[in-house]
Amino acid sequence: MQPIKSDNALIMFFNGVAVLVAYGMLGLSLWLSPDVPLSTKGFWGISVLLLTLALVNFVKYRFDDRMSADRIQRLEDARNEKLLSDYVSDSDAG
Repeated sequence: MQPIKSDNALIMFFNGVAVLVAYGMLGLSLWLSPDVPLSTKGFWGISVLLLTLALVNFVKYRFDDRMSADRIQRLEDARNEKLLSDYVSDSDAG
């Protein structure tokens, strides 16, 4: 059986590189900004990290919710298929 080729790994790699570049550019801009005090730079850095954590959790929970709904739908489809097959086999026997 041939595994299905997916572009998810490539897309995830590209997004990871983009996030690292964005973090690098943000860090460089904060480091080179002369008018902003160090405490404000730290606050901005922590804010960006916490925002990233919140976005990762948001995506994870949406994905988990979608997987749960898909699993429930597959169970309902299997139950309906079983009911139909039982009905057909009972009507053939009777």
